[in-house]
Amino acid sequence: MPRDMRKYARQTNIRLILGGLLLMILIGEGLILVFYGRSAALSGLICMGLGLAPLILIWVTLWGLGKITERAFRQR
Repeated sequence: MPRDMRKYARQTNIRLILGGLLLMILIGEGLILVFYGRSAALSGLICMGLGLAPLILIWVTLWGLGKITERAFRQR
């Protein structure tokens, strides 16, 4: 039974990132909501979204470049 360790590593990284984001949103926003109220929690969500936007743009760019290079090497 062969194991694809790259697929496993990719899957694990995705799960860790999603789990971290989920914790940050649920716990972080929940605490902001409890201590400071709804408007502060909304501000926190906006700040988190704006903070994550550059990271998402970088990830999308690198993913796109990877797809372009895969296609270029397949055409050789």
